Amino acid sequence: MTMPGQAAPFASTADYLVDRRRLRRRVFFWRLATLLVAIAAIVGLAAGFGWIGGPGSLQPHIARVAISGFISGDADTLKLLRDVADSHAEGVILTIDSPGGTTAGSERLYDEIRRVAAKKPVVAVVGTLAASGAYIAALGADEIVVRGNSLVGSIGVLLQNPNMTKLLDNLGIKVEEVKSSPLKAAPSPFEPTSDAARDAVAALIADSYDWFKGLVKDRRKLSDEELARVADGRVFTGRQALPLKLVDQIGGEREAIAWLEQQKGVTKGLPVRDWQPRGSLERWGFLSTAAALSQALGFDDLAQVLDRAASEIDARALDGLVSVWHAGSGS
Repeated sequence: MTMPGQAAPFASTADYLVDRRRLRRRVFFWRLATLLVAIAAIVGLAAGFGWIGGPGSLQPHIARVAISGFISGDADTLKLLRDVADSHAEGVILTIDSPGGTTAGSERLYDEIRRVAAKKPVVAVVGTLAASGAYIAALGADEIVVRGNSLVGSIGVLLQNPNMTKLLDNLGIKVEEVKSSPLKAAPSPFEPTSDAARDAVAALIADSYDWFKGLVKDRRKLSDEELARVADGRVFTGRQALPLKLVDQIGGEREAIAWLEQQKGVTKGLPVRDWQPRGSLERWGFLSTAAALSQALGFDDLAQVLDRAASEIDARALDGLVSVWHAGSGS
């Protein structure tokens, strides 16, 4: 039979166990928080010192910078090239795989590559494609290396404008506008292109095209006759481009490194390090790391959200003249 007052020890034991569980949860929380802070600090230091392919590497190396996708002359890529120029890299390999981009964006990229080349040797290695604006970027390098089946060239400028007038007529829609002068916002998809508007656009195209051809002629040391053979907008395989003097040699990264060492005096045997824009590292690398950590801790729903966020691609609004190639476009 339980005597009065004997329940107290059992109650104290239960309270003690509850307190222990609470203490353990607090300790686990603070340990986890400390781990997360430590991971963030390590990632930050790694990025700062170039251990994750970013700016700031303190050791001599060859920097590898990827130029891919649509070229817009974005701030992240330009900043990356400036960082490479000021780094301990002895040489730079541009790996190019792109159909081109905006003409102004390609010009910005070319100018920045030339600034890098003023400080250290730059060699472009073309993968599948370096056409139009991407070929402009390749022209910024001191040497262009291509595969035999790479596609290069597409020297030209394009402006496309859809004509929606027939569609609007079929739908019974009429777009009314008031503008300051006949050529404002011309050409327009809502009305047939006038002769004056077509002439104005043709003048823009001709000016940019002349600039592009002048760049090719100067950088590739072509005569007028040689330029005329390559500047009709077509693309060439690497094997075709070599005798046309659009590229310097057939090969890949091995040949690019050999050129840097033999022709530019870059130290032999240096490691090749990938450089990536800080924005890309912070935006996608951190999210991927956080997703993996969340999954490891059992937060599967949060991990899925972070994974989806990390896999998103920024959609950029584009306008203006473009130097871009795609099969069947003729541009």
